[in-house]
Amino acid sequence: MRTADIRSRFLDFFAERGHTVVPSAPLPTPDPTLLFVNAGMVPFKPYLAGEAQPPWPRATSVQKCVRTLDIEEVGRTTRHGSFFQMNGNFSFGDYFKEEAIGFAWALSTTPVAEGGYGLDPDRIWATVHHSDAEAAEIWRRVAGLPPERIVERGDEDNFWSMGVPGPCGPCSEMYYDRGPELGRAGGPAVDEDRYMEFWNLVFMQYERGEGAGKSGYPILGELPRRNIDTGMGLERMATLLQGVDNLYEIDETRPVLDRAAELTGSRYGADAQADVRLRVVADHVRTALMLLGDGTAPGNEGRGYVLRRILRRAVRSVRLLGYQDPALPELLPVARDCMAPSYPEVAEEFDRIAQQAYAEEDAFRSTLRQGTTVLDAAVAKVKESGGRSLPGAQAFLLHDTYGFPVELTLEMAEEQGVEVDREGFTALMTEQRERARADARARKSGVSADTSAFRTVLDANGPTDWRAWETLQTDSRVLAVLGADGPLPVVRTGEIATVVLDRTPFYAESGGQESDAGLLTGASAEAEVLDVQRPLPGLVAHQIRVTAGELATGDAVRAAVDPEWRLGARQAHSGTHVLHAALRQVLGPTALQAGSYNRPGSLRLDFPWRGALGPSARSEVEEAANRALRRDLPVDVKWMSLPEAKELGALALFGETYGERVRVVEIGGAWSRELCGGTHVEHASQVGLIALTGESSVGAGMRRLEAAVGVEGFGYLARERDLVARLAEQLQAPRAQLPDRVASLLDRLKAADQRAEDLHRRAALGRAAELAAAARDVHGTLMVTATTDGDGGDARTLAQAVRDRLPGERPGVAAVGATAGGKAVVVVAVNAAGRAAGLSAAALVKGLLDGRGGGNDETAQGGGLPSDRLGAAMDGLPGLLTGP
Repeated sequence: MRTADIRSRFLDFFAERGHTVVPSAPLPTPDPTLLFVNAGMVPFKPYLAGEAQPPWPRATSVQKCVRTLDIEEVGRTTRHGSFFQMNGNFSFGDYFKEEAIGFAWALSTTPVAEGGYGLDPDRIWATVHHSDAEAAEIWRRVAGLPPERIVERGDEDNFWSMGVPGPCGPCSEMYYDRGPELGRAGGPAVDEDRYMEFWNLVFMQYERGEGAGKSGYPILGELPRRNIDTGMGLERMATLLQGVDNLYEIDETRPVLDRAAELTGSRYGADAQADVRLRVVADHVRTALMLLGDGTAPGNEGRGYVLRRILRRAVRSVRLLGYQDPALPELLPVARDCMAPSYPEVAEEFDRIAQQAYAEEDAFRSTLRQGTTVLDAAVAKVKESGGRSLPGAQAFLLHDTYGFPVELTLEMAEEQGVEVDREGFTALMTEQRERARADARARKSGVSADTSAFRTVLDANGPTDWRAWETLQTDSRVLAVLGADGPLPVVRTGEIATVVLDRTPFYAESGGQESDAGLLTGASAEAEVLDVQRPLPGLVAHQIRVTAGELATGDAVRAAVDPEWRLGARQAHSGTHVLHAALRQVLGPTALQAGSYNRPGSLRLDFPWRGALGPSARSEVEEAANRALRRDLPVDVKWMSLPEAKELGALALFGETYGERVRVVEIGGAWSRELCGGTHVEHASQVGLIALTGESSVGAGMRRLEAAVGVEGFGYLARERDLVARLAEQLQAPRAQLPDRVASLLDRLKAADQRAEDLHRRAALGRAAELAAAARDVHGTLMVTATTDGDGGDARTLAQAVRDRLPGERPGVAAVGATAGGKAVVVVAVNAAGRAAGLSAAALVKGLLDGRGGGNDETAQGGGLPSDRLGAAMDGLPGLLTGP
């Protein structure tokens, strides 16, 4: 049975039993504790945890998941896969243990011809928590399992919680006996290779308290509403039903593995190390396809870094198997064809997906060429010195300069028998990230409250009455004033705190739009709003600075958005939609927004594209955007179901999460139609102007457009006009002739620089002849010492020129010093006769500079010496020379 058929059969089974089929959520998740959805229940967490009211009593889904914590184990064992699919059925206070067990047993054992999976009932085992006699009894009564195939296990294996206070409960797992050829008899407690787990049924019936580990917490009591959360591993069921050994051999993975084997001339099963690499390729190419399909782009942080690492591990594994040409163009289409029956969007979006993946491989192939040379040299140096650890600074250099993920450095160093100073690397990375985030920390340097404090406010008062789409002012009441350590009684003039209101007109930062600015004004206080966020679904929190008086919980305030700020924000957000549509109009549908940021006066938009846009393409995009503004296209907002929006062709942008009903913003009807929760103008002409101010690379295969909008756009063009006017005046040329005039000036400057360099070189060579003619004989060696007014490069040129003019039959040494920035540099050059006599330029430099410097026997250079000590250092050269 194909994996796609297993998937559809699962959904059909539960739909027929009253479950709402919920589409898989995108892999990137808004959950702040996760980068990607890593379990089937993650999209349902708010309902299972009681944070939100579920829209259905029963639901079923097949959820895409990615786990990368044990990515190094991928391929080394046949249990680990970074991408997997979790079939799940959920009950929110509806049915409980008996129905859940009955459903699982029926679907597993019903014959294939009757809609089930047709597993042999006599080979199924069940595990239960040792305290859950009820579940054991249901297995005996409903499924007819004999007691010897119902195994009691402890908290470690059969008790579930989210790891924090909240819902928890026992679970029951189903295992299938794959036969004696795969291991020992005795059930899952004896051998989990022979007995493969394929379905886990979680019975959420208790509330737990604080505590660590699997069992170090108290059970506080029964939940008022008991829930069911089950998870069947789709790949595991495919392994069983397709009669293969592991998840790498099922129909969604094996074709990629076989194509990799074909490309590399390998035979799967013939060599253990090659098998590991083939499995890495098969897994990682499929995972990358699905991550790219859901909008993740390769990058250096967060989700992008995970994807970059996965792509690069796949490419490197193929290269280690002997295939040196670009591999992803051969492998990614195979993965697409495997996954499209279940996820047709990967075929529909394949041009965009492939563009980003292939660009990343091209970049990494260049990185490998440069970085591998550096790493090999560094490892060789460590070994030569008798060490076994590569310094963290070297790993950081590889990461920062050559784009080597530290995990790749770890792997490659381990292959050569060397460890990496991971702590040193981490310290340098932390230092760099702190510098990079300084501006963000400055903007949000106010008090941030703990999430649990927000949870208390939400539970006590319900969701915020959010009015940002309707008004700029509300009469509000302060529900809470929060500081770093929790609730505050009052906040006074000059202090910063977080305030929750019962209703607010302020837009909270989301969807790329920066939060509103404005004021809170009460009878005894005034405060400026610095930032607005949604720390929990449904709750809006305002970071404020009190400018007069004091503010306390319960105070009545007038919450007012700065109207000029909001106007600018609306212009920028609508401008982003317009620019996105213009970009797709000019470049085609693969130029799909992959990220954006807009605030009053400016916007930026990221999109996948290989190579820079030329001047003509940029002009065409800018013109298409401003033509749309001039046509005064209407801006309409509509609400509809997510399937209706997709049917209409609305763009659901990556990295965003949408509910059952979605808000569609149209500009000019179908010309621009996107799912969006931001604030917008009523007509396109109100944007004013879009002036492109920059276009740059933000990673392999990813470009960024930046633009000024509205009044700031006109200001940008005015400054450009004034700059051109000043240039025209200074160069005494008409504006149209400025490019030619500037090009002519640059050519003349380049020619003048070349003439000056030629004169300098001839002067140096003339001086070299004079210095060589005046060489001193020191113990039979001709020696020249001199200084130059230039830099280290000039010193090297002069030293080598002097050396080449010394008589070739006699040993000769030339040492030239130079100073720059208060530091001295010394270059030593030795001729062939001197080297034959045992002289070494590197040894002489180190002798002059107390061990500093490096090079070879012919030419060496050293520095770091205070400039006032250069003369004394040079005077030491005769003492280092001995006769031939």
